[in-house]
Amino acid sequence: MKNQWVIKPNPADQITQVLMEEVKLPHPIAKILAQRGIDSFDSAKNFFRPDLTELHDPFLMKDMDNAVKRIAQAFENQENILVYGDYDVDGTTAVALMYDFLIHRYPNVSYYIPDRYSEGYGISFQGIDFAEDNDFSLIIALDCGIKAIDKIQYANEKQIDFIICDHHLPGDKLPEAIAVLDPKRSDCEYPFKELSGCGVGFKLIQALLHELDEDPEKAFDYLDLAVVSIAADIVPISGENRILAYYGLKKLQSSPRPGLESLIGEAQKDKLTISNIVFSIAPKINATGRLEHASQSVELLISEDKEKIATFASQINDLNTQRKETDGNVTVEAIQMIRKKGEEDRFSTVVYDPNWHKGVLGIVASRLIDTFYRPTLVLTQGNENEITGSARSVKDFDIYEIIDNCSELLTKYGGHRFAAGLTMPIENLEAFKEKFEELVKEKIRPIQRKPSIEIDAEIQFSEVTPYFIKVLNQMEPFGPENMTPIFLTKNLIGGEVKEMGKNKEHLRLSLWDENSAVKLPAVAFGMGEFSKDFQYRRFDAVYSIDENHWKGNTYLQLNLRDVRFKD
Repeated sequence: MKNQWVIKPNPADQITQVLMEEVKLPHPIAKILAQRGIDSFDSAKNFFRPDLTELHDPFLMKDMDNAVKRIAQAFENQENILVYGDYDVDGTTAVALMYDFLIHRYPNVSYYIPDRYSEGYGISFQGIDFAEDNDFSLIIALDCGIKAIDKIQYANEKQIDFIICDHHLPGDKLPEAIAVLDPKRSDCEYPFKELSGCGVGFKLIQALLHELDEDPEKAFDYLDLAVVSIAADIVPISGENRILAYYGLKKLQSSPRPGLESLIGEAQKDKLTISNIVFSIAPKINATGRLEHASQSVELLISEDKEKIATFASQINDLNTQRKETDGNVTVEAIQMIRKKGEEDRFSTVVYDPNWHKGVLGIVASRLIDTFYRPTLVLTQGNENEITGSARSVKDFDIYEIIDNCSELLTKYGGHRFAAGLTMPIENLEAFKEKFEELVKEKIRPIQRKPSIEIDAEIQFSEVTPYFIKVLNQMEPFGPENMTPIFLTKNLIGGEVKEMGKNKEHLRLSLWDENSAVKLPAVAFGMGEFSKDFQYRRFDAVYSIDENHWKGNTYLQLNLRDVRFKD
């Protein structure tokens, strides 16, 4: 197999021992938690028992006072308020959260999602014109706006005030809004910096409840939206996000808002996880903004009308099916283009076709990384003489820094270390492609050019006891900064191999650990070609330990991530 196996360094024995003795953890799990910065009884308690009372005071966020006062003033003066958000999952959940909260307390509220194609990402002049034409004097922008200096100035000239709720990195200058809520502001002392855009909106709701002298627990009605945004935007599931995700999953499981319930569907697993959101729920919400208009998703998320919800959910499922077909076709075309040009061995991928659908470029970039494993940009025709696209990166490589160093060739750009969007004049494409390649070649390290699997611990099957599984499950929710633990066991023998899938590409099998004489069931997705190897050769395996919940029953199984067969 092509992956590098990287075994994480052992933490200090003293910390592992403390966790084993004081928290009663199995040795491998104590070691994993120590690797993840949990080094005492108290930090372990906070990790295993997230508590909503531990959420930070929203007024610790810079400008929160200003935001709350301006909204209260709008209520008092009967002003029209426009809730404005981006068209991705974080943006649409944030808009649904803020709109739903306000409309239940104040009638003069509407929302606005920019069109991906005619307006592009973030705050647009067109959106501000819409606000002016419809007599909105206050715009609350969520998941966007931190770099919209010219747009906010344009709004100020029209006497339209802005409150910005963003979580992206600010530039050198902040927009001149009434309030700029962003924990990543250099002058913001808010203790947790990694909130999603919807998470920043959640903090504003907490502050408004305080201002309105309402029960603070009313904010918890929106935890289902918060966890969807956290999962979809791939923010760290640590600190405050862990608390929001932990209780958000509980709400999503037990009493989600009707729109989300329709997306979960009858066939969904008995136990919802962050992965279920990332791979099942979020793509459906995203599909509207990719192929039509994201306001459909907001309508679904805020509606309480069962007939409307059924209609919206059906439309969204159809769009998601169409999206899968579209991104599959574009991926095939992009791979063919790279191979036809002989660009398989470059340090980066930059591909452009004017006919590719703008809504699937990010997905296609991720698929190309699966094939070529290198920083990737996928571009298509934008407005007039511009091209626009999405960038995705490989593990630990900052693609945003590279794009920033090409800024003289770009009209606009924004994003994170591992994902970004950009626009440029079409005549700059070749110059950009070459400069991007040169910069990636200079910066990328050899280890970053090959996919790797990080292994948390080497164990024997005899260590996988019921108590071990119980504690492992209590480590959820898993996600960035608390990934599903990956284990290594050596000298295994396969048996009872069964092929699965339309093309027999997957396997279900049992594994024997020679060292401890214990047998465990496993699945091996995408490893169908090794069916005979599993039966006749010894091997080392890297895997996660899953509980398969189906129709009220729970089954333990290993999910093989990679294997190395012995000669």
